[in-house]
Amino acid sequence: MALNAAALLLTLATASLAATVPSAKVTCSPGRIVSNAACCKWFDVLDDLQGPQGLFDGGVCGEETHESLRLTFHDAIGFSLSAEREGKFGGGGADGSIMAFAQIETNYHANNGVDEIVEDQRPIAIRHQVSFGDFIQFAGAVGVSNCIGGPRLQFMAGRSNISRPAPDLTVPEPSDPVDKILARMGDAGFSSDEVVALLASHSVAAQDHVDPTIPGTPFDSTPGTFDPQFFVETLLKGELFPGNGSNVGEVQSPLHGEFRLQSDSLIARDPQTACEWQSFVNDHNSMVAKFEAAMSKMSVLGHDPRTLIDCSEVIPVPPLAKSNTAVLPAGKTRADVQAACAASPFPVLQNAPGPATSIAPVPPS
Repeated sequence: MALNAAALLLTLATASLAATVPSAKVTCSPGRIVSNAACCKWFDVLDDLQGPQGLFDGGVCGEETHESLRLTFHDAIGFSLSAEREGKFGGGGADGSIMAFAQIETNYHANNGVDEIVEDQRPIAIRHQVSFGDFIQFAGAVGVSNCIGGPRLQFMAGRSNISRPAPDLTVPEPSDPVDKILARMGDAGFSSDEVVALLASHSVAAQDHVDPTIPGTPFDSTPGTFDPQFFVETLLKGELFPGNGSNVGEVQSPLHGEFRLQSDSLIARDPQTACEWQSFVNDHNSMVAKFEAAMSKMSVLGHDPRTLIDCSEVIPVPPLAKSNTAVLPAGKTRADVQAACAASPFPVLQNAPGPATSIAPVPPS
């Protein structure tokens, strides 16, 4: 059951301190020690996901990682504080309803394409007898841990498998204006800075359905690495469409093989968000820390974190980042950057060597 608005804001502020923590460590299996025995079963789920025949193909930061991370958001953001204040059902947040009621929610326009990852994940959750809400958040955290420089996300377990379909129009669309996106996210409890932080997920993302003629087209030149390249490349002057021309929610991109969402382009340049956006260009550590914090908040939307169990110890430690700073792609210069933060100058970046950058699509699993 969703919390009322006042209770939600209070409990989200204490999410990182939540859960019952036993006084002694528990050994699940050799080399696997946790603080709560209830977390042991998640190692079995982890092994299933990360195995050679698993969802993540032996621990690859690939298409299923991108889609699993996307699904964490599309499930959780089905939540409205204003609806709750009006006594209406605004959605259960991160409750697994997008999987439990896939025949309803995956038909919402904003959820176009998530039906595939829902159907890939569902049998795994059923096989391990865990709730859909728990599994969606766990799979997203495990998947992104496979990415170089990725975050180690908090994972709270214990969500009920009882849910109701989230209402339509709670997921922002790439064609939405900035004010509409910020208002929708604010109605779920997120600030404009947190919206920018959540968009770090696009550093390991690709589109399949905005332009269906070019599936797997990434949003930056390093889709297998959780790095700041997305934040600098989104600020480069757009020059081309990588596929069949302009589509709803698409604007011109700066590089061959790269896709740019209209919403990303606008948020990168809007006065409400431009400076936070620019701050990540040369600060990978800040990008990761703020993404982790925003995701911790998002993953417990609609829940009292004090009723959940912190099983974050099960999430693998991601490979270390190669650099804390983005570079200008080969063939681009500072003159190509459309800096939009009035409060501080755009940072000095090195230029990548070599011929003009062209990006291959993300291969399917």
